[in-house]
Amino acid sequence: MAIFHFSVQVISRAAGRSAVSAAAYRAGERLYDERLDRPQDFRARSGVEHSEIMLPEGAPEQWRDRECLWNDVEAFEKRKDAQLAREVEFAIPREMTKAQGIELARDFVSAQFVDRGMIADLNVHWDIGADGQPKPHAHVMLTMREVVQREDGTAGFGAKVREWNDHANVERWRERWETHVNTRLAELDIDARIDHRSLADQGIDLEPQSKIGGPAHRMDAQGLEADRAEMHREIARENGERIIADPGIALNAITHQQATFTNRDMAMFIHRHSDGQEQFNAAMRAVRNSPDLIALGKDGRGDDRFTSRDMIETEQRMSRAADRLAMDRGDGLSAAATYASRAAESGGLALGAEQEAALRHITGERGLSLVLGYAGTGKSAMLGVARDVWESAGLNVRGAALAGIAAEGLENGSGIASRTIASMEHSWAQGRDLLTAR
Repeated sequence: MAIFHFSVQVISRAAGRSAVSAAAYRAGERLYDERLDRPQDFRARSGVEHSEIMLPEGAPEQWRDRECLWNDVEAFEKRKDAQLAREVEFAIPREMTKAQGIELARDFVSAQFVDRGMIADLNVHWDIGADGQPKPHAHVMLTMREVVQREDGTAGFGAKVREWNDHANVERWRERWETHVNTRLAELDIDARIDHRSLADQGIDLEPQSKIGGPAHRMDAQGLEADRAEMHREIARENGERIIADPGIALNAITHQQATFTNRDMAMFIHRHSDGQEQFNAAMRAVRNSPDLIALGKDGRGDDRFTSRDMIETEQRMSRAADRLAMDRGDGLSAAATYASRAAESGGLALGAEQEAALRHITGERGLSLVLGYAGTGKSAMLGVARDVWESAGLNVRGAALAGIAAEGLENGSGIASRTIASMEHSWAQGRDLLTAR
């Protein structure tokens, strides 16, 4: 199941860190550190699937060389406590292929960072976790100074950009990563989603657990003091106890991200929120024996698939609401539809017979009408005429789609102002753009 993880940190010389060393480690390369006068060799690192330097407009081509870029950053910064780079790390849904995950990361980094003038050192890792499953994620090292053109015509670093250090950026990037990932998951027809909100804000009664890296795991395995690892286990134990006492907590959390799930999805979730084999087994038994777990049978891959009673009830409520809308009757706008169709024809847009029938159908007296059609059959053109009909009746017309690219296509093809459903839900939660009878 898809997991939300998005963190931001600053790589600082005050903490004894080197930008060259950090870049070499994330790329799994050997880079020579000119400031420290020694090589930084991490070629033994595995799992690096994609590595590239992404330059904004005006940046010199020599900075596509990782060693050149970060040595220049180190040379430009003179202070012993200098901030050298900003690093963003985010998890990529394991449901995606490697090619899809790399494209997802590149598109986000380009839109959010490079287009704003930052140089981005992107590395996508496809590590394998202790459970044998992939743990795809990306590291992005970002420069903190603008690129300027000098009097001699060459490019170099200028002043630090104050706006890039705005603390509000972190929450903004987290929200945009959620939207970006969920839109892409919808486009790929993958039944999963992520949520940048805290577990409490999502209504999930579990404590958040910190990420434990390899060094902390190794310290713990050797019997050394690792306070952070112990805290992680303590929270996991508490969460495991909560799941055993109320399996609905696990079902609620899993179905919050995907409507249906497999035994593997269930085991992965409980593994993250329990401590030790004994508690894991007890939590799995509690969830499997829960009367709120609904078995749906085998999916196309032969895996048993499940959902929750709450999810079934939610879908039933949606179905009943759709039935009520379909049964509602209004005055209908057939005369207006005829007029709008003729007006469109005089403007050079002639609807075909099927488009005419679809137009009359959706502008008729029903409260809910459906039109199905393949791509390129003229649905958007027909909706553009329907928009004229509805607006002439004093209605506000809005378009909604699961994916951003679909919303953009709807708006471009029909002239209907369109957004993603996730975007609309976010606005409604803030009390904005609420729907009315008109």
